[in-house]
Amino acid sequence: MRDIFKGKSKTWFVVGGLLLLMSITLVGHVQAAVLTDEEVYWLTYMREEEKLARDVYLYLYKLYPSSRIFYNISLSEQKHMDAIKTLIDKYGIDDPAAGNEEGVFDDGFLGDLYKILTDAGSGSLVEALKVGVFIEMTDIDDLGAGIALTDRKDIEKVYSNLLQGSLNHWDAFCSNLTKRGVACEPYELSPEP
Repeated sequence: MRDIFKGKSKTWFVVGGLLLLMSITLVGHVQAAVLTDEEVYWLTYMREEEKLARDVYLYLYKLYPSSRIFYNISLSEQKHMDAIKTLIDKYGIDDPAAGNEEGVFDDGFLGDLYKILTDAGSGSLVEALKVGVFIEMTDIDDLGAGIALTDRKDIEKVYSNLLQGSLNHWDAFCSNLTKRGVACEPYELSPEP
């Protein structure tokens, strides 16, 4: 009798484990449905916007290797990308940055902006630092908009952490400009004629 019970308990254990695994998998797919269109938009947009920052900073670091600010902040931008990717995975959203190499974006606007920013930053180290100010000010504005459009605590927490990081990055770029006698002001970029 004991052997029969052992056999059945093993079967129930396996069946229970499979049901638990299936429910965990289904929860990930159901969670995407609880997000609003705006939340999905901002998650995918911020994923690529953080990639834009990382890619531009890597490009500028290659031009100005003695200015480690671009390399150091590119590492931080990678962490920002990873934080957004965690949310994208959690909610079962397609990753717009998946498989895209440096400077390549699903969002055409961000692809154009990458070209404008790398061209603008190629003029001089001061112009490159101004590009950094522009990127961080844009991130700060966009993260604020993303926070305002969600009531999901996990998304709000990630955006708030990224916002603090962008404020720190903005401060670092402004500090570098000030050391060079250049005011840290809102930087307007215009596309090449």
